[in-house]
Amino acid sequence: MIFTELQGDLFEIGDEYKLAHSISADAKMGAGIAVQFTKRFDLSALQAQAASHPLEIGVCYPVGRTLNLVTKAKYWHKPTYGTLTAAVASLRDVCLEQGISKIGMPQIGCGLDRLKWDKVKAIIAQTFENTEIEIVVFSL
Repeated sequence: MIFTELQGDLFEIGDEYKLAHSISADAKMGAGIAVQFTKRFDLSALQAQAASHPLEIGVCYPVGRTLNLVTKAKYWHKPTYGTLTAAVASLRDVCLEQGISKIGMPQIGCGLDRLKWDKVKAIIAQTFENTEIEIVVFSL
């Protein structure tokens, strides 16, 4: 794993990177960086799927260039380190299955969701340690 932290705009990273972020099982992406994801990418099919049947917590749903990590049931809930760990493991599995080698992401779970970045960073590092996947994490 190659892990880099940068300050800047996640959305300015090259198109060779898939973009990961965390969402709720109801896929109501109305706050935080998720708003930018819905403005920039067509996630309407994922949102429609969630409207008829909630997405599974702990699962990564790839849609186009996005990797959507479900870490909580409702948008107003907060994730746990356990649900985040499951979603990051699912992200790793999706990357390995689909040959994804480059990921850009914000400090997932640490903005409105209030998890601690040092713990989340350790989860990501441990989960991806035996892979050759490059991860670039952006903070503003």
